[in-house]
Amino acid sequence: MVELIRTNDAVIISFVESLLRDAGIGYMVADQNMSIMEGSLGVLPRRILVAEEEAAEAHKLLADAGVTDAGSAG
Repeated sequence: MVELIRTNDAVIISFVESLLRDAGIGYMVADQNMSIMEGSLGVLPRRILVAEEEAAEAHKLLADAGVTDAGSAG
């Protein structure tokens, strides 16, 4: 698994999950429980991981949707 994106923005996480799910790309959200344990302050970012063989397709999908590697839309 390789890191696709790291962010503490719940909207971006949800958007990326939706994009990946619709494209049929398997993913995992890491550090989600740690983010909850820290009190929902948004200090600890969550990471979306994809299989290495799907990483190029996933990066292209995010780029086409305007999602940067830094986790902000634009």
